[in-house]
Amino acid sequence: MTIPAHISYCCKKINRIYSQRLLEILEQKGFGDLRPSFLEILAFVADHPGATLKEIGQSCLLKKQTMTSHVNALVERGYLQKKAGLEDKREQRVFFTDIGEKFKLNLLDAMDTLQEKYRSDIGEVELLRVQNSLESFLVKIH
Repeated sequence: MTIPAHISYCCKKINRIYSQRLLEILEQKGFGDLRPSFLEILAFVADHPGATLKEIGQSCLLKKQTMTSHVNALVERGYLQKKAGLEDKREQRVFFTDIGEKFKLNLLDAMDTLQEKYRSDIGEVELLRVQNSLESFLVKIH
C-alpha cells in the first residue's frame, strides 16, 4: 500500500484542502489574517462559547503550549477574548469579541458554501455517506 492510500494521509490532505478553500472564502470577506491552524479553534469556540483553554486544547488535540499561543494570537487579532471563570478566577474562558462574532457568521456562511460545493460535486447521498463513515470511524478510534 502506498502512502497516499493510507487513511491518515487522505484525511490530512482533505483537511488541508478544505482549510485552504475556507481561508480563501474568508479572505474575500475581509478576514485575511488567519492561518489554517486557527480555524479549528475558532470553529470550536463558535460551538462552545465560554469554553476553557483546556477544553479547546482537548477538542482540537493541541498541546497546551501550542493551543495557548494560537488563542493568544487570535486575541491579539481581535477575534477572541479571555475572561476569568466565575467560580475559579484562575480559569480562562474564551469568547468571541464583536469582530469575532462577525467572523463567526462569515465562517458559518463559508462552511455552508463549501458544503454546497461538495454536495454539487459528489452528490447528496455520497457526501452523507462519506461524512457518516468518517464520523463513525472517529468515534471508534477516539
